[in-house]
Amino acid sequence: MDYQKIYKSIDDKQEEYFDIARKMYENPELAYNEVKACEWIAESLKRHGFEVETGVYGIATAIRATWGKGHPIIGVLAEYDALPGLSQKQNTAFDPVIPGGPGHGCGHNLLGVATLAGAIAMKEDLEANGLEGTVVYYGCPAEEVVTGKPFMARGGAFKELDLAIAYHPGGKQGVSGGVMCGLNSAIFHFKGKTAHAGGNPWQGRSALDAAEIMSVGANYLREHIEDGIRIHYAYKEAGTAPNIVPDRASVWYYVRAFTRDAVESTYNRLVKCAEGAAHMTETELEVEFLGGCYETLPNATIARVLHDSLEEVPLVEWTEEEKAWADAMNKNSALYKGEDVEPFNDKLEPISYERGSGSTDVGDVQHIVPCAMYTTTTANNLCGGHTWLITCCAGNSIGFKGMLRGAKIMAVSAGKFYRDPALVKEAKENFEKDMAGKTYKCPIPDDIAIPQPK
Repeated sequence: MDYQKIYKSIDDKQEEYFDIARKMYENPELAYNEVKACEWIAESLKRHGFEVETGVYGIATAIRATWGKGHPIIGVLAEYDALPGLSQKQNTAFDPVIPGGPGHGCGHNLLGVATLAGAIAMKEDLEANGLEGTVVYYGCPAEEVVTGKPFMARGGAFKELDLAIAYHPGGKQGVSGGVMCGLNSAIFHFKGKTAHAGGNPWQGRSALDAAEIMSVGANYLREHIEDGIRIHYAYKEAGTAPNIVPDRASVWYYVRAFTRDAVESTYNRLVKCAEGAAHMTETELEVEFLGGCYETLPNATIARVLHDSLEEVPLVEWTEEEKAWADAMNKNSALYKGEDVEPFNDKLEPISYERGSGSTDVGDVQHIVPCAMYTTTTANNLCGGHTWLITCCAGNSIGFKGMLRGAKIMAVSAGKFYRDPALVKEAKENFEKDMAGKTYKCPIPDDIAIPQPK
């Protein structure tokens, strides 16, 4: 395989890729509202010869684009939604464009475009060498609420693939071989009866009391669940004034665990806490289940190939200006402790098998087909996760350079599978071993509607 041709394919189009990534940075869109990002990416895929469908699987901002024929069929997983509250100007100190506004604090503008560049390079590699194989670009909305890929899977996505490759920008180089948590998300709505809190409170039925009693029950529940399971919550509605018995209250919960079974069993116990609270307060309960995702299941074969490619593809050459910018950001990071740190973390560690307490809906794909995920450096060393520092780097040359390296690793890795049927076979065998006879069941029931752009 001629790596140089793959690199050239990506480098020659870098201005196109930078332009799309920059526009996405300047126009951040939240989950299920990625209308512009979907349009810009779909247009680029069409220009480069892909057959492109948008609005697939009932999701307005989902993309399925294909090129080629025959096997192996390799899918690449793109994401492009932003996060609330992480707006940031091009400034090394916290400085939002819109206070409280959205921003790409997870670098998904880079993720969507790296995957675009990788898919186009994969197509050109197959075409130039007369190889059989198919490239499938999946544009996956709403990863930040971990339901985009499950909804897509519910509609039949991913099962056509022989294997999939997932990328994520970040503050380091590496491949994840460890397990991240599965998750359930639900809002518990309580409806009571209003009354004057000073004059006749006995005639009221407090929805806020119900929500708080539920939370007390959830806090007692924590002692009786397995280690590693986490329960998080935030109040969405909690009354209007102290002298009015609240007739409406709602609280949003996440349940995380390292197996889907543990997520579901803990979630069912949490629902019982809510039901008990409603019974105790004589209020009505409505459970708004928002969805869930599986724990990750990284494929050992794909992880090994990705790690090899991370070693082989040249590191980014940072300019002195970029190093100074990153150094200033490090000193403004909440993680900075006054010590000397390198501007960027470019050290490639061995494949990591540590558990991660976060969640990603890539786990759903990994329970359908063989798949693994890797990271390249696109931000300063002490960027942390979901921060304004990542947003800032996602809009300048630091993020753009790391993005192109991510695309090259994707295309090089895919090229190895296209050329070696034994590797594909090994990945599938490892997948079957990991699944141990289990089959994927979408965690979102059919009666849950897919959110549409607002």
